[in-house]
Amino acid sequence: MEIRNASNPKDMKHYTTDRLREEFHISGLFTKDNIKMVYSHIDRIITAGVMPVDVELKLEGGKELASDYFLERREMGCINIGGKGIVTIDGVDYEMNPRDGIYIGMGNKEVSFKCVDKAEPPKFYVSSCPAHASYPIVKIDITKAKKVPCGSVEECNKRVINQYIHPEVIKSCQLAMGLTQLETGSNWNTMPSHTHDRRMEVYMYLDMDENDAVFHMMGEPNETRHIIMHNEEAVISPSWSIHSGVGTKAYSFIWAMCGENQEFTDMDFIETKDLR
Repeated sequence: MEIRNASNPKDMKHYTTDRLREEFHISGLFTKDNIKMVYSHIDRIITAGVMPVDVELKLEGGKELASDYFLERREMGCINIGGKGIVTIDGVDYEMNPRDGIYIGMGNKEVSFKCVDKAEPPKFYVSSCPAHASYPIVKIDITKAKKVPCGSVEECNKRVINQYIHPEVIKSCQLAMGLTQLETGSNWNTMPSHTHDRRMEVYMYLDMDENDAVFHMMGEPNETRHIIMHNEEAVISPSWSIHSGVGTKAYSFIWAMCGENQEFTDMDFIETKDLR
């Protein structure tokens, strides 16, 4: 497990490109028969990519979590962005088709991931945060997610937000998670931009070709920076940071949030004219 410490916005003003990426950028999420896991001290969120092909992969506890098993004091969400796979939770199998999601509450002891077709292996994207209560396991395919259309063609940001783990869909302690899909011809997300001091967020960009990129804008509204993101890479966004992006063409991204509350509309908006 890779550990990332929290960062101060005053320090970030002096980061080079390499240092910025070292602190906030996550690459190499999906490699054969491997779990890539990053633990951030920003609200103690864990971001992971799980890609089983030949072997079954299991989540484990350990020293970093001071727990006997992974979900002893945590909850998690998972969205499959690859081929068909299976998530097994305490002996019960859940079939996960492409874009299927699942919420797994605190206290479930054994969580593992399997491949169905090695020619098209699954890619399980996992977000996990601390929990104080246990809620039921719920599988959420994309058709059951709450759909929130927003943006416009004129503003180049027409998109649909699919809310998988959200108070209006299922119960969780503090984790919220979903998938936003931009329509063809749109390339801006989360613009006008905002911050939310009550929670942090992680974005994972996907549905991009090899030579495409998203310029992810971050930093305090009056001291912005950017990180160039490629397909299936994630970026950590502290509560004090904006998190907007513009791509070379349309793309999708999975967002995961945790912190003080789950109110999706609890945002502090910034006028575009006031950004620097």
